[in-house]
Amino acid sequence: MTYHLARIDCFPVKSLDGVSVSQATVLASGALEGDRTYALFDAQNRLINGKRNAAIHRLRATFAEGEVITLAIEGDDASATFQIREQRPQLEAWLGDYFQQPVTLRENRDLGFPDDTAAAGPTVISTATLTAVAAWHNLTLEETRRRFRTNLEIDGVPAFWEDQLFGPDSAPVRFAIGNVVLEGINPCQRCIVPTRDTLTGIATDHFQKTFSQQRAATLPAWAPPSRFNHFYKLAVNTNIVHQGGHTLKVGDSVSVI
Repeated sequence: MTYHLARIDCFPVKSLDGVSVSQATVLASGALEGDRTYALFDAQNRLINGKRNAAIHRLRATFAEGEVITLAIEGDDASATFQIREQRPQLEAWLGDYFQQPVTLRENRDLGFPDDTAAAGPTVISTATLTAVAAWHNLTLEETRRRFRTNLEIDGVPAFWEDQLFGPDSAPVRFAIGNVVLEGINPCQRCIVPTRDTLTGIATDHFQKTFSQQRAATLPAWAPPSRFNHFYKLAVNTNIVHQGGHTLKVGDSVSVI
């Protein structure tokens, strides 16, 4: 099986549920169109995300064309649907009721709201890596995928293949997906979010400790040890330079340049 792009996930509203798409357009900034375009902020101008508010895990979001969002609370049959731009006040009011605080929805159509603004391209992981991590914690592949929230999933490669997509120092490693050239920058340092059940927000016992022990034990020979001051890292942060308008498509071949 050749190396290929098996899955593309975008997250229209940062920290909410994602959408699997068959293709994604690269913006001039190197981000993916439709990924983290919106984000939620509190009255103190702080992001409302899983790091600060575990209640966000119980919030279900589905998206339809025309930037339509349907929200529901896990375990509740009731739902509410909004056109994100035209009904923003109503959407913010619904979210404010849920979070029990004022909520502002902001948008950035040029860059989105990436965690790493110095490497604002899509995050990359392999299906085999997610499968391996799922086995460490007795989780399903789909649950593991939801916990780590990566954009591009590569198949036809061994577990942790993506650890060769960053070098021993800050110099980027170039690789191609279809006709798009990406630069691997660094392994992605994880936060508290992957330790929690994605539907309930309940923490998995010893998740970070088990993950770090297994990650150290299985670190492949092609992974630069100098980039692992600790082992709670997974997936690769990237940049895409001067390729706005190019398209990534599921099935595209993948190669290291």
